[in-house]
Amino acid sequence: MSGSVMKTHDYIIVGGGAAGCVLAGRLTEDPSISVLLLESGSERHSPLLSIPAAETVLMGNPKYDWCFETDADPTIAGRSVRIPRGRLLGGSNAINGMIYVRGQKEDYDDWAALDNPGWSWADVLPYFKSLERAPEIGGENRGRTGLISVGLPRERDELCNAFLESAVKAGYPENPDYNSGDQEGFGYYQVNHAEGRRSSAAGTYLEQARQRPNLTLLTEAHVGGLQFASKRCTGVEFRHKGEVHRAVCRREVIVSAGTVQSPQLLELSGIGSAETLAAVGVPVVHHLPGVGENFRDHFAARLRWRVRQPITFNERSRGLGLVREVAEYVRNRRGLLSLPIALGYGFVRSAEEETRPDIQFHFAPASYGAGSTRRLDTSPGMTVGVYQLRPESKGSIHIRSRVPLTPPAIRPRFLDTELDRTTLVAGMRIARRIVEGPSLAPYREYELTPGRGVRTDEELLAYARDHGDTSYHPVGTCRMGSDADAVVDQRLRVHGVAGLRVIDASVMPTIVSGNTNAASLMIGEKGAALVLEDHRKGAA
Repeated sequence: MSGSVMKTHDYIIVGGGAAGCVLAGRLTEDPSISVLLLESGSERHSPLLSIPAAETVLMGNPKYDWCFETDADPTIAGRSVRIPRGRLLGGSNAINGMIYVRGQKEDYDDWAALDNPGWSWADVLPYFKSLERAPEIGGENRGRTGLISVGLPRERDELCNAFLESAVKAGYPENPDYNSGDQEGFGYYQVNHAEGRRSSAAGTYLEQARQRPNLTLLTEAHVGGLQFASKRCTGVEFRHKGEVHRAVCRREVIVSAGTVQSPQLLELSGIGSAETLAAVGVPVVHHLPGVGENFRDHFAARLRWRVRQPITFNERSRGLGLVREVAEYVRNRRGLLSLPIALGYGFVRSAEEETRPDIQFHFAPASYGAGSTRRLDTSPGMTVGVYQLRPESKGSIHIRSRVPLTPPAIRPRFLDTELDRTTLVAGMRIARRIVEGPSLAPYREYELTPGRGVRTDEELLAYARDHGDTSYHPVGTCRMGSDADAVVDQRLRVHGVAGLRVIDASVMPTIVSGNTNAASLMIGEKGAALVLEDHRKGAA
């Protein structure tokens, strides 16, 4: 085997995203445990990374984003769409929109019912509480002393207020805390920020860990494969500064490379469907057919309106308006730059017979183009993003080459099932009804997209197929479970291989009801607790 060999560590973490940073932080709290963290992206120091509104310029920029693209998807008119994923230390948690949504308690009870004991709402709630610091949000279910600061936006917005008022007049409840376990209703999103600056896993968990001598961190270290002795993972091979290196671990390798790259790494290493591996010439180490399957994401249709008054983010983000906003942010950490693009939320049921919300709305006092970058329009506008919370449609991610840096084939099949299609259309109709209410009449000029000429269910679905996009919430490609197609067990250990775990959003058996980053942080917290528990027992 070519390449130099590093000193041996107890644990090797592959990937410094949300869960990877949490893992590094928690494992190194024990000074007797040595950890090597390998991150493929760079460490970036741009001030944009701390500014909530900078999401619009970070996503789609190859310095910060892997800019993955799907294969042509026959369920959305044969289009390919961009799948943004963070290409830097901190991962997607460092460039996302900072919306903090745990999901519904039933999501986790469903995980437990799928033969994953230890993952019910009651089981995961302590880990949500341990990671968050949410002093301004009441309730016994909220954390007070965690590292991730969670709170409401620092300002209220006139247009968002009108949207929320219109929703209430349409018969929907206000909800002061959708993360309490009762999600239904409307209000302002909670965001992971601290006084107008991004509160990230890299800036908290990892920053603490970097002060400890038992963490070794390498960035721009691209892991090309896992190393094995029989059916035990013993380390990794990676490329750093143009040279190939090997790293050996005493206990476990923890793959935390995310929903796109975790299954990619397993397959490159010979863990996956024997048929898939044979197609690209990778020798089989362990046949595990579920690797790369069960891909899920929230597919959104975005409805846009022209606004009569110049009070939207569009005009505040250019010219003299932007100069004023920059000055306000520098002085007080307030104003436009301190806010996420999506300010208002809604969690609703598509029909009365639904027992819990199955639709989510993102209200933005801005109108912006499609795709991963969200470039703002030049005229005043507003947008309501709509998606089904628990899509049934499932896709896949698989390697197409033995070359590690070749992007995998991402085949999402976003609108594959009838339920997903009908629920999305129902959500679009509810969004229209709210925006067309009297509370927004002084602001609403006309519907930009899909436009008033689009009326029937078939026309609305065609608009969604032609113009809908990912909500940047891919999960599930290393699914947790006990059946033959599961990839990891309830302790996140890879089935059939010793010394190897996957701990990130890819282990979700089903997608949670809402934005997925909070759940990814929780998985990092609970995953670290499982690793430490086994470490103290001497198990691996």
